[in-house]
Amino acid sequence: MINLNSFTKSVFFLFIFIYLIFPKLAITQNKNVDIRKNLENSLNGRNLKLLKEIFDEKEYQIIQRQFLKIIKDFPDSKWQIHRSKSIVNNEKMFEIKVLGKKIVNGETYFLESNFNYLFSRINGKLNDGNIKNLLTTIRNDQNKLDIIFKIPEQVLTGTKYDIDIIFNEPLGDIILSGGIKSHQDESYLKQEITIKPLLSGGIFKTTRSPSKPGTQIWSGIIAHPEGMISFTKSVEIVEQI
Repeated sequence: MINLNSFTKSVFFLFIFIYLIFPKLAITQNKNVDIRKNLENSLNGRNLKLLKEIFDEKEYQIIQRQFLKIIKDFPDSKWQIHRSKSIVNNEKMFEIKVLGKKIVNGETYFLESNFNYLFSRINGKLNDGNIKNLLTTIRNDQNKLDIIFKIPEQVLTGTKYDIDIIFNEPLGDIILSGGIKSHQDESYLKQEITIKPLLSGGIFKTTRSPSKPGTQIWSGIIAHPEGMISFTKSVEIVEQI
C-alpha cells in the first residue's frame, strides 16, 4: 500500500486552491483581460495584497492559506493564464497551467497542472469558483516514460466509461507497477492506493459514474525503474451532454 500523503499532498492543496479561486462572472472583454493579467501577476509575484483586491474577504482568507501551502511545497511555481472563448451565454473561461518543482529526499519532483476555469463576477469581487478538466502530474523520472492519459472530461450520470492510461512505447523487459482510485474531495488525503505489476502496457479500467451530477476525482501512482509518477484527473458528471 502506498499512502498518497507521500506523493500528492501538494496536488490536493493545488486542486482546492484552484477549485475555490475562480467564480462565474459576467464581465466585458476589457475587464476580463485586466483580471487575467492581475491574477497571473499576483500569483507569480506572490503578491497577497493584489490577491486581496481581487477577491472578497471571506474568499481571500481561504485562498491565502492554500496559496501559502502551494508555494511552500513548490517555491518556484509559475502560473500561466490564457483567456478562452465564451462557452455559455455570459460565462467566460480561463485556460490555466501551473509548473513547479520540489525536492523530496534528494529527488526532484516536477509539477505540471492544467485546468479550465469558468468564471463570472459578483459585486466586483471574485468568489465561489468552478473548475473543469483538471489533469495534474508530479513526477521525478525526467519524463522517461511516455504516457497518454485517456480519461474523459465529461460523462453522463450513472453510465459506464473507460479510463485508459497508456504507455506509448514498448517496455520490453521493464516491469512497472501502479494503481488508480477514485475519491471525493474531502477524503483525498485519507486515500491509499494499492499498486501491483502492470503487465499490459498501462492501466485500463471500466467504471460507472455516480448517479448524481458533480465532479469525480481519479488519482494514481506509477512506479518504474527511472522514478515515480503521481497523477490526478477530474471528470465532470452531468445529467445531459
